[in-house]
Amino acid sequence: MKTALVIGAGIGGIAISARLAKNGFKVTVFEKNDTPGGRFNKIERHGFRFDTGPTLFLMPEIFADTYSSLGEKMEDHLDLIRLDPTYRVYLHDNTIVDLTSDINDMRVQLDSIEHGSFPAYLRFLSEGYRHYNLSLKHFVGRNFINFFQFFNPKNIPLIFKLKALTTHYKNLTHYFKDPRLRALFSFQNMYLGLSPYKALATYSLLQYTELAEGVWFPRGGMYKVIETLVKIAENLGVQFKYGISVEKINIDGSRASGITLSDGEKINADLIIANADLPYVYSKLLPDNTMSKKLNKKKYTSSALMFYWSVKGERSKKLLHHNVFLADNKYEESFKSIFNDLTLPEEPSFYVCAPTRTDPSFAPSDGDSLLILVPVGHISDERPQNWDYLRKYAKEYVLSKLSDLGINISPENIIYEDSIGPMDYLNSLNLSKGSAFGLSHNFMQVGYFRP
Repeated sequence: MKTALVIGAGIGGIAISARLAKNGFKVTVFEKNDTPGGRFNKIERHGFRFDTGPTLFLMPEIFADTYSSLGEKMEDHLDLIRLDPTYRVYLHDNTIVDLTSDINDMRVQLDSIEHGSFPAYLRFLSEGYRHYNLSLKHFVGRNFINFFQFFNPKNIPLIFKLKALTTHYKNLTHYFKDPRLRALFSFQNMYLGLSPYKALATYSLLQYTELAEGVWFPRGGMYKVIETLVKIAENLGVQFKYGISVEKINIDGSRASGITLSDGEKINADLIIANADLPYVYSKLLPDNTMSKKLNKKKYTSSALMFYWSVKGERSKKLLHHNVFLADNKYEESFKSIFNDLTLPEEPSFYVCAPTRTDPSFAPSDGDSLLILVPVGHISDERPQNWDYLRKYAKEYVLSKLSDLGINISPENIIYEDSIGPMDYLNSLNLSKGSAFGLSHNFMQVGYFRP
C-alpha cells in the first residue's frame, strides 16, 4: 500500500487526506495544534460557542462535491439553513440596508439611496453571474503549468470578459453614482483580504454568489464541516496526530521523500503534501531560500483583529446573523490605512456575527455570542505596529459605534473575551506576515502567476 503524509489538518489537509485514503493510500496527518481545522476552528466556553474562522457558507455545491468524492452525501452530515437577508449593513449616515434575494425589497431599498439605481443593480448582478460561470469553467480549480496554457487565443478574450484588468471599485462607478452603493457592493472583497481599489472587477462574482446562490449556515456551526470531514477521513483509515510539529520536508534528489518531526524522528512516505501557508513551507520546511526570498517580496492580504465576546444580557434585535458596519464616509482612506500604512484605520469598518439569531444553542438563553472582525494591515518590519494598543483601540471603537446605533454592550457584560490578531496568525497558524488570507489575489498572483 502506498503511503502519504499530510502536513496540517486545515480543511484542505483533511479533504485531501480523505480522498487519498479513498484511493488506497495509507495516510497520516500531522497537526501542530491540538485540534483540527487550522483557521477553521471553534471556541467553547461555559455554554458560549464561536466559529473562529469562516462564518459564511457559500457555494454549497463545491462542498457537496467534496462529500460526494468520498462516497457521502452532504445532506447526511450538514443541516444547511439559508440566511435571508444575507446581511444587515449599517452605513455611516445610519442608513440600514438588508441585502436580500428578495428583488422587490432590494428595489425599494436601493431606490431610497439612489433613485433609479435598481436597473443598474440587475445589470451588475448579471455581470457577476457571467464572471462566476466563466471563472469556474475556465480558471478556478485549474493548474496552469506553463505560460501558454494561461495566455492563449481562447483565454485572452476571457480576461477582458472577466474585467480582470480593471478594479472592482472603478467598475462599480459605471453602475452606481452614490458612493454608498459602491461601498455596499465592494466591501465583500475583504473576504479575500483585498482592497476594492486594487481587487479585480472579476470578483463581482462574490456579490452574485451571495444574493443569487445564497448564504448558508450549518446548524451547529461552521465547525460542523471540519468535524464531519474528520470523521469521514478516520472511517476511511486516516490517522490524525495532533500536537506534533513538522520541522522540515526531506528531499531526495528532486522529490520529497519524507518529513522530520520536531523531536528529530524521520518518517518516509511515497507522497508528501504540505497543507500549510505556501511562504511558510518554503521558508521553514524546504531548503529553497531563493523561492522563500521571492515569496517574501510578493503582495500579501490584510490581517484582522478578531474578538469573541461572551455577553451576558438580552440579545439585541438590531443585529441579524451577519452585520457589516461600513465607514463609507472614509472608505478609500480606510483601505489606504490597511494596505499602504499596514495599520488600523482611525474609523475602521467592521463585521459582527451573531449566530444565535439562527442557532440559539450558540449561547445560554440569557446571553449572546458575538464575533467581531476588524480588518487591519499585516505585519511588516518596515512598518512596525503596537498591536496591543491597536487591539484596545479597535475594541473601544466597536463598542462606541455599536452604542451610537442603539446596540448597547457594556464592557462589564462581556463576561469572557477571546481575541486573535496578526501575531497569533503568525505564531499559532504559521501564516506569513500574520496575513489572515495568505498571498494576495491580484492579477500578477493568480492563474499561471500564482506561486
